[in-house]
Amino acid sequence: MNMNKKYRRVPTEFGPETEFEVKPSPPGPFRARQEAELERLKVQLLVERLEGSWGSPLASRLQRAANEAAALAWVTRYPLLVFPALFEEMSETALLRAKRQEQVRQRSRVLLAA
Repeated sequence: MNMNKKYRRVPTEFGPETEFEVKPSPPGPFRARQEAELERLKVQLLVERLEGSWGSPLASRLQRAANEAAALAWVTRYPLLVFPALFEEMSETALLRAKRQEQVRQRSRVLLAA
């Protein structure tokens, strides 16, 4: 089969080159301000969630959940909007995991005592 028989030259025309200048705003100050606001929001929601139980074993789990939620929110386009929902979901998961672990410990104690 000869490929050259189906080959057809397509005429091309190019217009004048178009140039434009993009002046992005400096990301430094805005990013720093947004990072500070995210940290403030993280601390505020964490304090509300802990309600004075900073010394409890759950405090470290909730702090870890807050840090993970902040890290995930930071890579999104709108971290300040996404963070509260992520933190809520991750803190609920952390509390549920802690509750399950406590149930396992109690069952283990009962089994060991028997």
